[in-house]
Amino acid sequence: MAGPVEPATSTRHGVGVADVSLNPAGFWGRRQAVNAKATLGHCLDWMERLGWIENFDRVARSETTVTRPGWQFSDSEIYKLLEAMAWELGRSPDPALTAAFETLVGRVGAAQDDDGYVNTAHGHPGLPSRYSDMAMGHELYNTGHLLQAAVARLRTGHDDRLVHIARRAADQVCEEFGADGRNELCGHPEIEVALVEAGRAFGEPRYLEQARLFIERRGHGTLPVRPLLSAEYFQDDIPVREATVLRGHAVRALYLASGALDVATETGDQELGDAVTRQWENTVARRTYLTGGMGSRHQDEGFGDDWELPADRAYCETCAGVGSVMLAWRLYLVTGDSRYPDLIERTLFNVVATSPSEDGKSFFYANPLHQREPGASASDGVNNRAEGGVRAPWFDVSCCPTNVARTISSLGSYVAAIDNGGIVVLQYAAGEIRAGGFVLQVDTRYPDEGTVRVRVLTAPTAESRLRLRIPGWADTATLALNSDDAIGVAPGWADIRRTFEPGDEVILELPLAPRLTWPDARIDAVRDTVAVERGPLVLCVESTDLPSDVRIEEVWIQPDLGLTAHADGAQAHGTVAAKSPGTGPLPFGPTRPHSLDSRPVELTFVPYHRWAERGPATMRIFLPVASTTD
Repeated sequence: MAGPVEPATSTRHGVGVADVSLNPAGFWGRRQAVNAKATLGHCLDWMERLGWIENFDRVARSETTVTRPGWQFSDSEIYKLLEAMAWELGRSPDPALTAAFETLVGRVGAAQDDDGYVNTAHGHPGLPSRYSDMAMGHELYNTGHLLQAAVARLRTGHDDRLVHIARRAADQVCEEFGADGRNELCGHPEIEVALVEAGRAFGEPRYLEQARLFIERRGHGTLPVRPLLSAEYFQDDIPVREATVLRGHAVRALYLASGALDVATETGDQELGDAVTRQWENTVARRTYLTGGMGSRHQDEGFGDDWELPADRAYCETCAGVGSVMLAWRLYLVTGDSRYPDLIERTLFNVVATSPSEDGKSFFYANPLHQREPGASASDGVNNRAEGGVRAPWFDVSCCPTNVARTISSLGSYVAAIDNGGIVVLQYAAGEIRAGGFVLQVDTRYPDEGTVRVRVLTAPTAESRLRLRIPGWADTATLALNSDDAIGVAPGWADIRRTFEPGDEVILELPLAPRLTWPDARIDAVRDTVAVERGPLVLCVESTDLPSDVRIEEVWIQPDLGLTAHADGAQAHGTVAAKSPGTGPLPFGPTRPHSLDSRPVELTFVPYHRWAERGPATMRIFLPVASTTD
């Protein structure tokens, strides 16, 4: 039993999905329950309805394809759903879900060729030939997600048909693209990270070597460039070990960096590992949104330049959030640095939790930080646009719902870790953790409340260490053991080393007072604005909470009048500009807008992760600043 990532050489290991039981009344336990009961079936129903699964049946029947529903990467959505199902079954066995899983695996397996190749968009009658479009065909990308689904199945205790299908597919890739095969690579990285993890799980060193080959082949401009795209879009402009920042298509970049770090970790390639660390540091420092979202450009779903972080044009694809979690988790396992679970927390609460609706049946694809016009009411059909201001039940390119599903199914693995000193609690969620000789009961209403009680139910008989992560924003946190007085603890790690006894209780108090967060002055798009956070949550103002005669672009915040906590958000004082400064044909004028006639308004901030839950609305996170003298 293990989690999604298991470096063979690391002294740190994530716990298995079955090692953590999240309380269904808690923030993450509630979402995990909705994911299991609603989202998995929702994804399966949509892919069946649209004919994406039927594509496998058609190949199995050796039919000539005249028209094929779905994009060339639609196979990957079936595989991501299988991965989500596998983690969920490992966490909580269910006969109905088992039956659905096995039926779906059977349909995939029936379409596999004798040599292990499996794909429904290439290589069969009526379809393009195998590997004829390496830039955009996504064949290896699809295979990568198949391998990750099989890893999930094997790591939850099942060496069954899905694992055998994936082994044959991976062997075919190695045969086709090995050192003596085709000197090519896939336009969408994914196979790299999947091959390393499959190699770890299956005990097959050939898969690691194939991943290494793919990493070294990238960055030499070998992929054909399409109109409106570039070599940078594919991360094929600079070799991975020479790049200093993540660039191009955000999801591709994050998957590639994750695979490169895995290769570096397993082979001891310090230069490659340092390159990925450098890319992460520079990207987080200059190209990452307050929410943890990555990717500012719509045209290529990509990173912009340094400091190019417009709030209203933020793309912040949900899948990029998942990719960021994948990369940060691997960096933590390698280094033990608390910066990485800090970013994971930010991204989970403000990107991953933002995408799905409360019922788990509609999703955000893009996650802007400013919505200028209310989105149209969601329809019951396929949304052909990633943007829109409302969650949609499905998309023409529907990578995000299944990516959210597999992340939430495996969420327990990111909650805690084992290292050579004991157990580490990384993310705070109500439930029970069983690992490293410990059984810990975590009682908390975090992030609504800041008290986290960690009670020891079982402990190793010898001295050991319990380590708690103190978030980087928690500069006044306190920690108490049993009846001892609470002491202040700085951001980073708080360690308690002793021979623990059942009944020992650690009480962590995290400060959840609302706080102002100012943007770097080099971010032109939000200069002279401010945001409000509360604990790990980024807050926003929605038009739903403004007077009916006030538009969100007319609102200014007066931060010098203070913030107060309100429900799970905050309140602040603001003003409403009564006029536009423009007096001529252009929207510009000689007077500062907030120095004109204005009236006060009470501003209510709500958690960004639930914006638009009450219906279509305008929204913004960064508000322009007005002083009381104005």
